[in-house]
Amino acid sequence: MNDSQNSKPPAIGLEKDDWIAWLEDRGEPAFRAGQILDWLFRKRVDSFDAMTNLGAGLRAALADDFRVNSLQSLTQQGSIDTTTKLLFRLHDGRYIETVVIPASPALYGEKSDRRTLCVSSQVGCAYDCRFCASGLAGFTRNLDAGEIVGQILEAERIGGERINNLVFMGMGEPLANFRNLTKAIRIINAEWGVGIGARHLTISTSGLAPQIEKLAEEPLQIRLAISLHGASDEVRETIMPVNRKYPIDRLFEALQVWRSKKNQKITFEYILIEGVNDGLDQAALLAKRARSVRAKVNLIPYNTVEGLPWKRPTPRVQEAFLGLLKSQGVQATLRREKGHDIAAACGQLRLKQETEEGIVEAPAKA
Repeated sequence: MNDSQNSKPPAIGLEKDDWIAWLEDRGEPAFRAGQILDWLFRKRVDSFDAMTNLGAGLRAALADDFRVNSLQSLTQQGSIDTTTKLLFRLHDGRYIETVVIPASPALYGEKSDRRTLCVSSQVGCAYDCRFCASGLAGFTRNLDAGEIVGQILEAERIGGERINNLVFMGMGEPLANFRNLTKAIRIINAEWGVGIGARHLTISTSGLAPQIEKLAEEPLQIRLAISLHGASDEVRETIMPVNRKYPIDRLFEALQVWRSKKNQKITFEYILIEGVNDGLDQAALLAKRARSVRAKVNLIPYNTVEGLPWKRPTPRVQEAFLGLLKSQGVQATLRREKGHDIAAACGQLRLKQETEEGIVEAPAKA
């Protein structure tokens, strides 16, 4: 693909008003926007030539200005628990990973009627959480709205089943890509777009307080998850450098703003790491903080990442931590990881690069 083709934006990254403006600039009627969107999101065509109710001149103009999608599906890795990790090449030769997570069936190998997609928002990550693989090679760039939306369309095409829930918990910090993220969400939620309800969309953040407050002003009733991982500044700063810029008190100011605007429970994601944040003193403080904003807590035993020193606590320690939270009136669960055997569990997605030997993990930054 030549440079001019690479530079074309993906058509699935435009909103209806964008299409109306583009059509008006070319003397085309506004109703054509609905036709284009129907081809893109209902019929899921892969070329503009397939849009047979549009004139040849309009189809040529579309092909001159846009690509339908900008993702190339490369590999799919299946886990024993039916989780699937997808690897995509972007138009500029970068790579991202996306994970399809079926709801737990009665027995492994059975089909599930609910499928969650863990969506990436950036190539790499700049926030360098010490337990996470995504930031090991640093940050490359933001995904545009079409690259975010494209992960859903490709996952549905590959799996042959509809995605019911989205969690923006893949590679990158979603709120550091605020403009593209919120545009993608509008396309995902719209009846003319992907059509997934706002209450089935969860944005996870490491704690960017100003962006949480900004997101609270968005009209959609999306859900919010906080990657907390430490109940005190001392512990949280050990593993999450973002806490130096937005300490816990500042973060919780933003969460109070969120609560005043939205009518859903906040979720705290808390990865349990042996000897770091798994003490009962942290559990007691976490319970207090969760109650202050009516949050529920997802405890996640640490998932091994090659090159990082951390370990997960013993099952006894995990259960004791969970028990203390529940005894303090906090809604809490101990989440058993999915996709650990294919490095698709929480914190395991990793930046890839192409070499003479093929597609490999990008080296950690110095």
